[in-house]
Amino acid sequence: MKILLLGEYSNVHWTLAEGLRSLGHTVTVASNGDFWKGYKNDIALVRKSTGLFDTLKYSFLVKKHFRKFKDYDIVQIINPMFLEFKAERILPYYKQLRKQNKKLFMAAYGMDHYYVKACTESGIFPYSELMTDGKFRAIKDNIDAVADWIHSYKAELNRFIATDCNGIVAGLWEYYMSYKDEFPTKSCLIPFPINSASPAERFLQKADGVTRFFIGIQKSRSEFKGTDILLDILLRIEKKFPDLCQVTKVENVPFETYRKLMRESDILIDQLYSPTPNMNSLLAMSQGLVVAGGGEEEPYLAIGEERLRPIINLPCNKEEIYNTLKDIVLNNSRLQELKKQSIEYVEKHHTPAKVAEQYLKFWEQH
Repeated sequence: MKILLLGEYSNVHWTLAEGLRSLGHTVTVASNGDFWKGYKNDIALVRKSTGLFDTLKYSFLVKKHFRKFKDYDIVQIINPMFLEFKAERILPYYKQLRKQNKKLFMAAYGMDHYYVKACTESGIFPYSELMTDGKFRAIKDNIDAVADWIHSYKAELNRFIATDCNGIVAGLWEYYMSYKDEFPTKSCLIPFPINSASPAERFLQKADGVTRFFIGIQKSRSEFKGTDILLDILLRIEKKFPDLCQVTKVENVPFETYRKLMRESDILIDQLYSPTPNMNSLLAMSQGLVVAGGGEEEPYLAIGEERLRPIINLPCNKEEIYNTLKDIVLNNSRLQELKKQSIEYVEKHHTPAKVAEQYLKFWEQH
């Protein structure tokens, strides 16, 4: 098949393209590389700024390529906001894609109308970035998310595309749960694709008794993801046990630099408010790291996993997090088994070819 993957989040589309190509399909990835992360693409659709010149340049670039985005068997957009325009300007491009190609699918990989609505109105999640302990987290990112996605043209765009497209593919359990009630026959959960690291790329735990933590910080989203809280707790533990604990913190670095720095650690500290391992976590697990973050029971069962439990599931309570991580530092012999489970988990559920086969089956059925 001839396939167009439009947009990028955390290298999902590029990795999916690799899996599809390995099965003999022709795939084009058009994206902005997910901004400063710099992921690979075949066609770069990059808007350098919101200034007039860069806006006109980007508009020209998009129009030029969209004339050529036709006669694909499958088009998948990364989100309703799949271009760097205001929502009002995106709908005509969606309709153009719909008219010029055979099938069009929408990915549910991140923040959108249905996810924000599910978090704030449904009560189906024990916690989320927007709600903890049954209360709205009234931080700027969350206030902006509600304004952006509930009562806005973005919400209208999302509802139109979800209703009109051939199908909706969710990459995480919580995104699938946000869509499944309203779109039970056209939505599905397919795990994110991850390239497994070779044995030579995997970090073996050193026999010096030191537990090496790694935490990546996006400055603009630290409070939203809870990494500000997690970093403070890690630094408390490092200060109390300097001979047993080492913390590596990185901020807003390109993907390849990030992966290289992460590789020499034992534990990745991930988002506090997500119940599911995301692309960042899965990348770490593929390299033999243990993830401390979202590992609730429901996401395991949703993909049919009954045996492996590689993730150290962190509660939302600060002292409980402190005690959980402190216990790991004082008893880190259990990390070896969790490292093995991490690798097995990714190879079982997330290899690009296996994931690509699930996409092909869903696309063909819809």
